[in-house]
Amino acid sequence: MTPDEIINRLLYRDALILVLDKPPGIAVHTANGGVHNLERYFPALQFGLPNPPTLGHRLDRGTSGCLILARHRQAAQRLGELFKTNAIKKSYWAIVKGLVAQDEGRIDLPLSKQSQSRKHWWMKVDQENGIHAVTDYRVLGRGDDITWLELTPQTGRTHQLRVHCAAIGHPILGDYIYDPSGETPEKMPLYLHARSLEIPLYPKKPPILVEADPPPHMEGALRGCGYLVTPQ
Repeated sequence: MTPDEIINRLLYRDALILVLDKPPGIAVHTANGGVHNLERYFPALQFGLPNPPTLGHRLDRGTSGCLILARHRQAAQRLGELFKTNAIKKSYWAIVKGLVAQDEGRIDLPLSKQSQSRKHWWMKVDQENGIHAVTDYRVLGRGDDITWLELTPQTGRTHQLRVHCAAIGHPILGDYIYDPSGETPEKMPLYLHARSLEIPLYPKKPPILVEADPPPHMEGALRGCGYLVTPQ
């Protein structure tokens, strides 16, 4: 991306934080020896400060949407406090396989990291030794053997939404790691989008509300579930 392209993806900016519309298919930081990552573009987002912003949290490589950046150390500390107390409300959109029967529900399944038994490390449901993980879901629409879900994580475990959806028999489209059918190609995009954030950043002000439009690859499936795509 060029500096202008990364700046054009800003959804919110103030003295403490930036909220970026992360594109799908790019890691947020260097991992597993990868060179191409979002952090390499952060110098374009300094806006006069001495250092580039830093990640306030993380999104998976395949996930698109709202990503918070801290503009300096004090902002990073404040965000850390908010995430630690689960004060920041996050909402995701996902297209999952199959028709989810219940219009809403809660997935309460503990998770732990699986051993390196395949190409990619992964998480698993672990009732005995796993860490507490809770996801609320609500059906926003149904299509041809797919369901459009709003996912609200109540905890912040790695790959939580992906594992929880697969665990109830409805893996997220494009999730080649957690789709038990084994039929999802690795190059297929992930149909998971960080739709919105509610950030109580300033104690005496209302929470900051930020939304990101879904990425182009999700639009067809969303239309099939009844979503009216807003023209860009």
